[in-house]
Amino acid sequence: MKLLLLNPNTSAEVTRLMMDVGQRATSPGTVLVPCTASRGVPYISTRTEAQIGGAIALEMLAEQHHEVDAAIIAAFGDPGLFAARETFDIPVVGMAEAAMLTACMAGRRFAIVTFAQALGPWYEECVRAHGLWERCAGIRTLDTPFQAISEVGTEKEDLLVALAQRAIVENEADVLIFAGAPLSGLAGRVAGRVPVPVIDQVGAAVKQAEALVALRLRKATAGTFRRPAAKPTTGLTEALAARLEHRDS
Repeated sequence: MKLLLLNPNTSAEVTRLMMDVGQRATSPGTVLVPCTASRGVPYISTRTEAQIGGAIALEMLAEQHHEVDAAIIAAFGDPGLFAARETFDIPVVGMAEAAMLTACMAGRRFAIVTFAQALGPWYEECVRAHGLWERCAGIRTLDTPFQAISEVGTEKEDLLVALAQRAIVENEADVLIFAGAPLSGLAGRVAGRVPVPVIDQVGAAVKQAEALVALRLRKATAGTFRRPAAKPTTGLTEALAARLEHRDS
C-alpha cells in the first residue's frame, strides 16, 4: 500500500518531521511517499493561505494520484480536502479530520492546542466544517514568537504542555490534540506529562488512510462527492486540467 503524504506548505523540514512520525505508524507493507509544495508559504496559518494551499494540494494530487492508493493532506485545517474527495477516486484523508475523529473514539470532548494565535480562527472553522464543534472543548494557542517553524514543537514544548493541562482542567477536555504540522511527534514525547489520551495527528491520518484503503470503498457516482462533469479549463497545470476535463482516465 502506498500513501501520499502531501504537505501543501513549502517547508521540506516539516515534511521530513511528519515522515519520521508517519513511518513509525505505518503497518508492514505500507509505504509513505513524501510530497512538498514547490510554491506557497512555509506554513499555512490564515484563511487566505489555506485557499492558496488547497489549490496547490489539488495540483499535487493531480500529479500523483495514479501512483498511490490514498493521500493525506498533511496540514492541520485540511486545505482542499473536500475538493480533493470530490475530484479524485482514491481515499483522501485530512490530518485535522483524522485527528479529531480518532479523538472522538477516545473520549467525549477533545481540546486543540497549537503554537500560534493566527491559527485559532481557521482551526475553529475547520472543526465546524467537519461538524465536530460540539465535541470540541476549546482551542488553545500560544502567543509568543518562535525561532524556526520546524523546531517550534521542541522550542515551545513546556508551554504547549502547560496549555494542554489548562485545557483539561478548565475546559474539561477528555482528549488532547497538538495541532499543526510542525507539532508532529510532540504527542509521543509528552504523553506521560498529559493525564488524558493525546492524539498524534500524523499517526491518526496514516491509520485512517490505511483503514479506508482496506475497506475498498467505491468512489461515489451520486451525491455531493461524485466527480464533477467535464469542463474546459484555461491556465491550469496540465495534470489538473486533464483531471477536470476528464482526459486522464
